[in-house]
Amino acid sequence: MAKTLQEWIEEDVSPYRDKSIRWLSENHFFRDPSRPLYSDPLYFFAPADGVVLYQRRVEPDQRIVGIKGRNFTLRDAMRDPGFDRECLVIGIFMTFFDVHVNRVPYAGRLSYKELEPIDTYNYPMLEIEKGLLDELRVNTDDAAYLHNNQRVLNRVYAPDLGQWYYILQIADFDVDSILPFELKQNRPYKQNQRFSQIRYGSQVDLIVPISERFVFTPLQAVGVHVQAGVDPLIGIDRKPGAQSAEEEDHE
Repeated sequence: MAKTLQEWIEEDVSPYRDKSIRWLSENHFFRDPSRPLYSDPLYFFAPADGVVLYQRRVEPDQRIVGIKGRNFTLRDAMRDPGFDRECLVIGIFMTFFDVHVNRVPYAGRLSYKELEPIDTYNYPMLEIEKGLLDELRVNTDDAAYLHNNQRVLNRVYAPDLGQWYYILQIADFDVDSILPFELKQNRPYKQNQRFSQIRYGSQVDLIVPISERFVFTPLQAVGVHVQAGVDPLIGIDRKPGAQSAEEEDHE
């Protein structure tokens, strides 16, 4: 369940802070706990365990966050200079202590595309993790990895919403291990079904284009720790008078 950053560190991280990196890597990092498969079409659930780093409604070329004087935009995130949709963007930072199995936040058909690092190697995420774990603060000033690192852009068509949304997975320093569980493209997934894993540090962004039919409302605050498939991230309300996708298809 969603917790404040301090609650999460005290309850879930503190018991393991004195363990070695080797022990954490071998015994803790690759855990994949059993979780109920919630299904509720009124919500997007969290696609990843981690801390909400930012959430904003932005135009394609509008700043999501600023990194050392340089804007990070939707077009940067998706590596698509032609992307033209206003979106709600929520970034979830996965620390070394988080479960790294990702889940589909809303039922639909998923296709994915791997995007290689812009530079010769992935930039480290360590400064962001230190800020969260040691200083209990969210600070994206050192998040240069958002511009450069290897990523997989997952595109999901949700029939119940009549639109696409995106799950962006970003890998950590010197790690090239975003691993889809199924290689088949355009595969149907149930809500909160497991679909991929990112090894070691990483980030997952949920990108939802603004809809003419629905209002999408963020439900968690920046700095809150969420669990994949457990915590609702976005509430979905039909706009008054808006037709369903099925009603439009029958016109």
